[in-house]
Amino acid sequence: MFTINIYLKFALIALFLGGGILLAFTIGFWYALPLILIGLVLLASYIFLGTIQSAALMMQKMDFDACEQRLALTFKPNWLYVTNRAYFYLIKGSIAMQRNQAEDAEQWFNKAQSLKLPSDNERAMILIQMINIHLSKNRITQANNTYRELKKLNLTTDMFKDQIKMIDDVMKQQGRMKMAGQMDQRMMFRPGGKRKMPRIR
Repeated sequence: MFTINIYLKFALIALFLGGGILLAFTIGFWYALPLILIGLVLLASYIFLGTIQSAALMMQKMDFDACEQRLALTFKPNWLYVTNRAYFYLIKGSIAMQRNQAEDAEQWFNKAQSLKLPSDNERAMILIQMINIHLSKNRITQANNTYRELKKLNLTTDMFKDQIKMIDDVMKQQGRMKMAGQMDQRMMFRPGGKRKMPRIR
């Protein structure tokens, strides 16, 4: 997808709006209108789309510092178009996960999950991260619930296959450990219960 470097976009916004306003005062409004309209379109694209696209490219290159700096150039995250706002939160959460900041990551992912995501593939990205967070905090019930949500999704890409397989193995292991724990509890001797002592011959 075509994208304009954010700094070039800033320069073009200043050029077209500034030049248009200057032209309006010196020559006339109608001569300046095309420049002003182009400047307003560029400004609107910056405000409502933010810097998500270029930040995502940096995320793919694993350059987390540059990615975070690019996200910081977004004017108002709450003003972003809803899908871009979800991606903003998703990328922020992914950066936090890479830095082992699980609490921050969970907050960002919850924000992203509360918004409209374009497809089940994006939802899967969030749910997989949330399962990892739940398991790291030993929240097995929440991990199971999120895992069931993940299995219901209609995924159209193979990129999640290995991750879901790993989660399948972990969840099966957790189930076996839980069952073993329940068996141990049933087999434990409970003080106060009636139990015949063996006769001593």
